[in-house]
Amino acid sequence: MRGFAMIGPNETGFIEKDDPKLGHRDALVKPLAVAPCTSDIHTVYENAIGPRHNMILGHEACGEIVAVGDEVKDFKVGDKVLVPAVTPDWSDLNSQAGFASHSGGVLAGWKFSNFKDGVFATRFHVNDADGNLAHMPEGMDPGVACMLSDMIPTGFHADEMAHVEFGDTVAVIGIGPVGLMALRGAVLHGAGRIFAVGSRPKTVEVAKKYGATDIVDYHNGDIADQILKLTDNKGVDRVLIAGGDTEHTFDQAARMTKPGGSIGNVAYLNGNHTIEIKAGDWGVGMSNITIDGGLMPGGRLRMEKLASLITNGRLDPSLMITHKFHGFEKIPDALELMHNKPADLIKPVVYCDDID
Repeated sequence: MRGFAMIGPNETGFIEKDDPKLGHRDALVKPLAVAPCTSDIHTVYENAIGPRHNMILGHEACGEIVAVGDEVKDFKVGDKVLVPAVTPDWSDLNSQAGFASHSGGVLAGWKFSNFKDGVFATRFHVNDADGNLAHMPEGMDPGVACMLSDMIPTGFHADEMAHVEFGDTVAVIGIGPVGLMALRGAVLHGAGRIFAVGSRPKTVEVAKKYGATDIVDYHNGDIADQILKLTDNKGVDRVLIAGGDTEHTFDQAARMTKPGGSIGNVAYLNGNHTIEIKAGDWGVGMSNITIDGGLMPGGRLRMEKLASLITNGRLDPSLMITHKFHGFEKIPDALELMHNKPADLIKPVVYCDDID
């Protein structure tokens, strides 16, 4: 197989490898479309998870099955499938405890381009196919299907961890694609007022379409100060963190959250950075403000449920797809967009219509 890989820190390129070997319950998939992620940039250029060598990148894709293990029951060669970015081993004890994202250890449910080769390859391996894959709805655009890999489930997970309820006032920090999905998730959970923290015109435009009631631009001052002023110093019920300044964002979030409120973090933080929260901004540790951070859950059931929001018109991920490429060899171009982040970018997709 051919794949686009992290050769080493700060170095990428195409490499050739043998096709992955199948276990009894696994599947081999060829991509129909793939999408680069900011996480790929963190991995290659920011040493976020440590050095990787000749590791094929990518964790966002949909595809067509080309082979299955002899114990796979629900999928066959030729099926078009949704592929979550997190693919747990469902028999693992952490999965049974309710933390499948960490099956095998911290973050070990995230296997693509972390512990094994990713999806930027002409063939990629999916473990526990019956538990992780989902059938792609008929007629779904492969680019939209890629949003179901990571952007949608990660964004929605922020809402789940923060326990957004109807009528809540919510702040979403960072309105890249994950933040936009956290925002839309808050709308679907019934939030009343939603502050979207961001500044790029394109993301602001889409945030409003997804249901943001207020836009807060960090260029205009401290975001907690702005939101407290806009809420008559009451603050918000929930904060969803999907970006921001790593060092200060959590302190700002705690300061803008009401006593008894909650914060859900899905931002991929650099493992070498330090998070600071002033004790006073957290009610000297007694404000009953909860802070939860988690890796998106994987699994077939979650994919099927999220796909139903799209097929029934409750969610339109296509608003996030700002750049489309055709041809497997265009993956470096799409990844470079995520690296440089031009003003008109939200999410690029590469349609792999040239892979046999």
